[in-house]
Amino acid sequence: MFSTSLEGTTHRFPDLRSLLARATPYRSGDALAGLAAESAEQRVAAQLALADLPLRRLLDDPVVPYETDEVTRLICDTHDAAAFAPVSHLTVGGFRDWLLSDAADTGTLTALAPGLTPEMVAAVSKLCRLQDLMVVAARCNVTTRFRNTIGLPGHLSVRLQPNHPIDDPAGIAASILDGLLLGAGDAVIGINPATDSPERTHALLCLLEDARTRLAIPTQSCVLAHVTTTLELIRRGSPVDLVFQSVGGTEGTNRSFGIDLALLREGQEAGLSLGRGTVGDNVMYFETGQGSALSARAHLGVDQQTIEARAYAVARAFRPLLVNTVVGFIGPEYLADGKQIIRAGLEDHFCGKLLGVPMGCDVCYTNHAEADADDMDALLTMLVTAGVNFVMGVPGADDIMLGYQSTSFHDALAMRELLGRRPAPEFEAWLGRQGLMDGAGRVRPQGLPAPMQVLLP
Repeated sequence: MFSTSLEGTTHRFPDLRSLLARATPYRSGDALAGLAAESAEQRVAAQLALADLPLRRLLDDPVVPYETDEVTRLICDTHDAAAFAPVSHLTVGGFRDWLLSDAADTGTLTALAPGLTPEMVAAVSKLCRLQDLMVVAARCNVTTRFRNTIGLPGHLSVRLQPNHPIDDPAGIAASILDGLLLGAGDAVIGINPATDSPERTHALLCLLEDARTRLAIPTQSCVLAHVTTTLELIRRGSPVDLVFQSVGGTEGTNRSFGIDLALLREGQEAGLSLGRGTVGDNVMYFETGQGSALSARAHLGVDQQTIEARAYAVARAFRPLLVNTVVGFIGPEYLADGKQIIRAGLEDHFCGKLLGVPMGCDVCYTNHAEADADDMDALLTMLVTAGVNFVMGVPGADDIMLGYQSTSFHDALAMRELLGRRPAPEFEAWLGRQGLMDGAGRVRPQGLPAPMQVLLP
């Protein structure tokens, strides 16, 4: 039992799950689950009680039982006590103060990451303003490598997302060409297939491999099929760079995706066995999103933001190249409007980076949410300021296959110019060799380079 008094009223919270949920800034998903604070006063009372909670309590009292959940077992069994020691004496509120102090520099936060659990970072995020989330995340640096180097300070990478409603090769090639001309694709050229059949996935992988090798692009490709499909194609000899999978923060959520930790390990080992990376061996790509556990009825009474942070512990265990929260994709039942989406995106980035995860974000919304492009411009700018590793590049910001609004190639160019961010260094050098950059290092295509004509239908 946790309790605190506020203006003469005593507020009681029966357990840690209840305390974390009531302390969470309001979002529609927690209200749908019956977990949200009943009033702003109750939320403040919960935040006060949470601020006084010893940080160690979040390690000793998991929100999902150890005995019944393999994600909890992963979190507890891999916890680095020595890394945790420098902050183990702090309360959650004291941890927030420490994170905002000069002592929490990049090297210190990097060393601390293995000692933090998802519940710790989720708890402290609930006490943070948006600027706090940005300041702390900007100090974290998580760098990964496959055919290029992603996440270096001062850089912003872009996933080139050339989806097509019927996986038409000509349509996909046109979108790839559009993105390359505008400096996108250094994070990955990644297709969400319209169907998950092995035959279709193989055909798309071959299309990407042909484009990448013809143009000698220092990047990686991925068709975002289920991990079992990718494993089958690896056995067949398909040209797989990255092994993709959506993941969640409870065993039940992952079961709803048709996976468990052993299957993810099999996928990682299969990807590593191919040896296709040239500058590194981070072979996994994970996507997450607040609300997935509730959607799967596998949230177990835990608020959606804490469950989301637990998904990053799953990702961390497999040394991924890329992880991104698809922050507004699941719909307004979970994040109702622009204000909630902005908060969630900054929380997710903050929590992932503190845990040592190479976080990107699909800055997005569905058309039935109370959000618009202005909200996405605000979130995109804040995330890039906070050091996000990568964002999406979608033709016209409108994904015509998945039917949602994301960020465009031009949006990424605007962020690179406005905030002085550069592509991955290997990819930037390739852009220069293609004649796509001007003397100031800006992407300014003056025409179609002759080598790229091979992508024309």
